[in-house]
Amino acid sequence: MATLSQRKSRWPLALTAVLAVYAALTGLLVMALPIKDGARDWFAPLIPGGWMAWSFPGAMFFLTIFALLSLMAVWEYARPGGNPRVGILRFETTRGDRLFVSLLGSAFIHLAWLGLVGPNVWWALALSIVYAIGVFKLV
Repeated sequence: MATLSQRKSRWPLALTAVLAVYAALTGLLVMALPIKDGARDWFAPLIPGGWMAWSFPGAMFFLTIFALLSLMAVWEYARPGGNPRVGILRFETTRGDRLFVSLLGSAFIHLAWLGLVGPNVWWALALSIVYAIGVFKLV
């Protein structure tokens, strides 16, 4: 087990590695986008004729969730424990619990937005970020 001083000196390296992997994979996904009429087609399948129609937004969604989980692991490494607390829901939650609640709530926000407003989900994304900040502060 690493000592506290070793942990403090190594977590920036882990954080940089997670962010570098995320940036590299995002760049690879952008380069894999098909070009149609001289421009990148952001919603076309990344693998034409593949068994699953992976589009750029779908791949970025799962890549971002993976990055969030990885960043939570780095945060736990840098500051172990996270001190569970009782928030407005009146039960004890940890950082991981709050991340799960924020991801689950964001999924429902996006589904409601799609059903009530339509496919332009940029405002739903902004609302989900505000919701996640609220969950981490209050829950």
